[in-house]
Amino acid sequence: MGRPIRTRRQATLASLAAELGVSRTTVSNAYNRPDQLSPELRRRVLETARRLGYPGPDPVARSLRTRKAGAVGLLLTENLSYAFRDPAAVGVLEGLALACEDAGVGLHLVPASPGREDVAAVHRAGVDGFVVYSVPDDDPHLAAVLERPVPTVIIDQPSIEGIDRVGPDDAAAVGKLAEHLVSLGHRQVGVICMRLARERNDDFVSPARQSGAHFHVQRTRLEALAAAFSGAGVDWAGVPVVERFDHTVDDGASAARQLLDAYPQITAVICTSDILALGAMAEAERRGLRVPQDLTVTGFDGIAEAERIGLTTVHQPVLEKGKTAGRLLLSSGERSAPKTITLPTELRLGRTSAPPRTVEEPWFGG
Repeated sequence: MGRPIRTRRQATLASLAAELGVSRTTVSNAYNRPDQLSPELRRRVLETARRLGYPGPDPVARSLRTRKAGAVGLLLTENLSYAFRDPAAVGVLEGLALACEDAGVGLHLVPASPGREDVAAVHRAGVDGFVVYSVPDDDPHLAAVLERPVPTVIIDQPSIEGIDRVGPDDAAAVGKLAEHLVSLGHRQVGVICMRLARERNDDFVSPARQSGAHFHVQRTRLEALAAAFSGAGVDWAGVPVVERFDHTVDDGASAARQLLDAYPQITAVICTSDILALGAMAEAERRGLRVPQDLTVTGFDGIAEAERIGLTTVHQPVLEKGKTAGRLLLSSGERSAPKTITLPTELRLGRTSAPPRTVEEPWFGG
């Protein structure tokens, strides 16, 4: 038989203190409160720790002792990859990360795939507070977050009394976009919107589903469109609205295909996000439709690709949204009342909106 392999016993805080001839508090301060030591003493502690193989204070033990995890949790009810794929989500994530960096705390992603009821990830998350990014008002993960005795900030939706929130004025922003289209003369319009509820629906949306949407940002944007076009004499009940559960360019294209197949007479496609609008643009090109001569297309968000192609859209500061939410969460202990921060938006008129074609103008779609 071979000889047993002997492993070196890992150094502990106590053994390191004994080696250096200092107190355990001094060793702990070298890691957690370096301002309490002279640079020379801290250098000697860290060098000896490396030589003896001491890994540093146990973060689990430290969190139990201080009751601080040193991290912020980000809850998004999407697959984890969504945070790194969707341009608006990437901007929010970057802004939140910058706020965490400034505060010297970590960021813990807590993804919850759509339709998943298991909230264990929320219960297990070792965080000092949550930022909740755009979830429906009936989401069980949101309920689990609000049960935790830690501060919470909501980005975009839902709006809950007594909870901090950061987001734009969606009604005002979409109202300006609708006024622009009305002033151009558009009356036969169609809408492509993001998901309205937790259950999948990739089809036309009834007025009842619009008014009962659990994603209140989408509900608010549709209500703003309805108000503007109703004021221009358009019966909103007759305006086709197509919903897409997933948020990709391909889904925007398939929604535009469904919309234009059923309503070829529409002169404008209003999309509640730039990603969906990019898909609608692709479908218009596939059909041979000229944008904006044959079809106006608009979006919402102001992502880089939308700016590059000159999409008429509402720009919102997504990076600032994440940064503001992070700062609001990390300063929550200094306030006694909840706070709502409304971020500015800007209607950016691009190359994709124009007056509707007239009956005299040739239409090249097919």
